[in-house]
Amino acid sequence: MKAADTNHVFRALADPTRRAIFEELTRQGEQTVHALTRYAGVSQPAVSKHLTVLKRARLVRHRREGRETHYRAQADALEPMVEWLRHYSAFWRDRFDRLEAFLDRSES
Repeated sequence: MKAADTNHVFRALADPTRRAIFEELTRQGEQTVHALTRYAGVSQPAVSKHLTVLKRARLVRHRREGRETHYRAQADALEPMVEWLRHYSAFWRDRFDRLEAFLDRSES
């Protein structure tokens, strides 16, 4: 797991509007900037800026078709976040197991 990849993903998804755009793309599939603008309820330049951040984090890909740009989610880009969560899940599970063993010994 690369810390830089994890940081990009967390930063990109920390913003509620970007998270909503990403979730919309995962639910509805590929969409144009115009459709995402209608969905997000913010200006087209704001949506474009959010999409740029999502692209940098590799959470979305785009393709041009005539004058329109179509975006689609790249769910596999969440892998750094999943790995980070997996690591800390194991970390805390181990700590709680140790605490439980300690408390069991203390009660005896």
